[in-house]
Amino acid sequence: MSHINDVLDTAVTQTGLDDFGDDSFREGLEILLTALRDEAKLNAVGESFLRDRIILHLTQRLQVEDWYRRHPEIDDGSIKAPLIGIGLPRTGSTALSLLLAQDPSVRYIKRWESSQPCPPPSTVHGVDPRIPPDLGEMVGSRHHVPVDTHGPMECHDLMALDFKSHMFHSFAQIPSYSTWLIEKADLTPTYEYQRRVMKLLQWGEPTRQWRLKCPSHVMSLEHLDRAFPDARYVMTHRDPTDVILSVADLFADIIAAFTDDVDKHYIGQLNVEHLSLGMERTLKFRADGADERFYDIDFRAMQADPIGQVEGLYGWLREPVSAQFEDQMHQWWTRAAAEREPSMRAEPAEYGIDFDQVRPLFTQYMDSAHRWTNRQTTEQ
Repeated sequence: MSHINDVLDTAVTQTGLDDFGDDSFREGLEILLTALRDEAKLNAVGESFLRDRIILHLTQRLQVEDWYRRHPEIDDGSIKAPLIGIGLPRTGSTALSLLLAQDPSVRYIKRWESSQPCPPPSTVHGVDPRIPPDLGEMVGSRHHVPVDTHGPMECHDLMALDFKSHMFHSFAQIPSYSTWLIEKADLTPTYEYQRRVMKLLQWGEPTRQWRLKCPSHVMSLEHLDRAFPDARYVMTHRDPTDVILSVADLFADIIAAFTDDVDKHYIGQLNVEHLSLGMERTLKFRADGADERFYDIDFRAMQADPIGQVEGLYGWLREPVSAQFEDQMHQWWTRAAAEREPSMRAEPAEYGIDFDQVRPLFTQYMDSAHRWTNRQTTEQ
């Protein structure tokens, strides 16, 4: 794997630009490159894919700064009270975000623009060349919700512009980077840069309310709150023992494309540690005064009545559900039900997971989730 100066120089050469903006990204980039070189055991495919991915993020960062240099008025745009979806992965959050994206009055990070936010979509005339003719790039061979090229994407790619993103340890086994990310990294500049890019994406468009979604935000809500102090949250809930194996299996599926030495026990432990810590931090964030900014949805309720859950959420937001929005939600859910692939379940031992040891890590979260979702149902 390349050294930091090599990838920086390559990005400069490819773009003809040399201003990366604030230096906050450099620490994460250096730690990531070192971990990829010393720990990931990448094969040739992995080396090529991850090097190209890193250079893509660097070239996009250069272009973001160039657009701001030429058009400083971009920063005059406002982002007010975004709704941010969080929770454990595999809790119905993706289906919820796709339903919310059916609202024609909202803005979200589109799949095709997430890794290439430049140029601002409003400046492109005709068909945007970033829009793939098919389903677009999918890393890994299994997914459980139909992919929509124009549908919403999680925040990972925008966070990767600052090289503090959980996306990277879903690509490779990089324990030193993963430990640094959750124990030492300050993600405040990461979220501030994401906000900067969101202003770029919305520039030249009608003002719309933002809808974001990223399960990994549970690890860094205090940092997220500094960049989006008026954000509101919708949190989806499910028994952690129903999701941990699925997430670990997805990680293993992706990582296996980039290394010939997959350590499934490491992947299992990584997910247990991160998901339990994420719930611990979320409990603290809510207890410290943010609880009223959360709307909670149980996975089973989402499966039984998805449109009703969205309507309840909009009631809490005090926003209307238009006839067009409701009709498009029904159409999407009907189509998704026909296309959804069956879930695949691995064996816990395959990932070194003992659920008798895992459950106590989530006891407080499960008790709280039960209380939150019951309260939400009672208030509707």
